[in-house]
Amino acid sequence: MNVSQTIETEEDLLTCLQIKLYHPQQNCRGLWGMLPLGKRSKHSADDPLRLGRDSQACAYALVDPRVSRKQLALQAYRTAQSPDMLFTIQNLSQRGMLSVNSSALGYLERMDLPDKALIRFGEYEMLIVRESGEAKGSFEVEFEVLGVPPSRETCMCVPTMAPVMDTGSCVKIDSNPAELTALGPLEMDETLLCQS
Repeated sequence: MNVSQTIETEEDLLTCLQIKLYHPQQNCRGLWGMLPLGKRSKHSADDPLRLGRDSQACAYALVDPRVSRKQLALQAYRTAQSPDMLFTIQNLSQRGMLSVNSSALGYLERMDLPDKALIRFGEYEMLIVRESGEAKGSFEVEFEVLGVPPSRETCMCVPTMAPVMDTGSCVKIDSNPAELTALGPLEMDETLLCQS
């Protein structure tokens, strides 16, 4: 048997982070000019993937003076209990907050990245989806630009309860519309748009 037939190829097994980007002024500015849009790029698992304005310090750069030199970092890791490659996200910006599925991260704070996460900083929205793979030494990243904000497309952060603005009491999202109308005005936010 030939040696090349017995060696597993990593190309079929790589974990992939699909990063879907949106900015309200993306059509009139060249924000994405330094990103490899529409193709998968291989990244070493032991090197944090940094995204920011500085193309020297970051693996991927955004062409926007309002973005921090180093905005965020994604770090791959594994646990003894799972063969999957997992990721943490860290806010590297001293100027602004970063939110992950509505949880705010201050400067240098980090958290585990869920399999599907809505990241927000400034006017940017990023939907990061992790496709599982078994490779240990590297992973892939694929950038895509969305025409609409991912917060409108996804119902990721819908809580099981929605607050009522005037009383502070809670109503179950799956209540029928007649019950909701009888209680008075509800706070208007993305969670109510996603229930249909």
